[in-house]
Amino acid sequence: MAKLILLRHGQSLWNAANKFTGWVDVPLSERGRAEATIASCKLRDAGYTIDICFTSMLIRAIETAIVCLTECDEVRGGKIPIIWHDIRDPDWHGWDKHAGVESDELHIIRTPALDERFYGDLQGLNKAEMAEKFGKEQVQLWRRSYDVRPPGGESLEDTIKRTVPYFDEQIVPQLKQGQTVLVAAHGNSLRSILKDLDQLSNEAVATLELATGVPIVYDVDSEGNFTNKQVMDK
Repeated sequence: MAKLILLRHGQSLWNAANKFTGWVDVPLSERGRAEATIASCKLRDAGYTIDICFTSMLIRAIETAIVCLTECDEVRGGKIPIIWHDIRDPDWHGWDKHAGVESDELHIIRTPALDERFYGDLQGLNKAEMAEKFGKEQVQLWRRSYDVRPPGGESLEDTIKRTVPYFDEQIVPQLKQGQTVLVAAHGNSLRSILKDLDQLSNEAVATLELATGVPIVYDVDSEGNFTNKQVMDK
């Protein structure tokens, strides 16, 4: 049976500084790299071997995927992870043009569809300071509500319009083929996917919190039905 593994990136330097990050490309902190390492160990100990990985275009998610796939050799099943570039990209320079054997490779596919929710005018600002300025309730609405946009940014409803179609069109077919798929992304891009998978109401998704570096695993049958959800937080 196929496995879907969802993994929020490890703590970033702006997570540690309590800043709104969104699309700002901030790397992991020391703790974030440790969280990705721990995630790798959990997946190894559970006997999971990743066949393909999808991640966003942001370095904190890419770093998390790379650490998770390289810290424990068993997790990649002896394959070499390769960042797979879209040849339709006008800046493509032939990074994936090589004489390798595809069966020896584990492709890491990057896509903007999995990028974090765009926080607009809030990006780079401290969350606690914004709560003092605008009130805790307003900031919580910007951060967690389904359809309220932060100033100049995206709501979770907006985010779903890019994450779920990509998930259905590109990731589900891999699962139907029996693959074990790792998706390393962000709190809100994963919340949007979980809302769809778990059929959460708008109210329920507002209370959904995802810890950094904690794998969430689903069994997936050949028809694409998701069952037996496990949060690997122990």
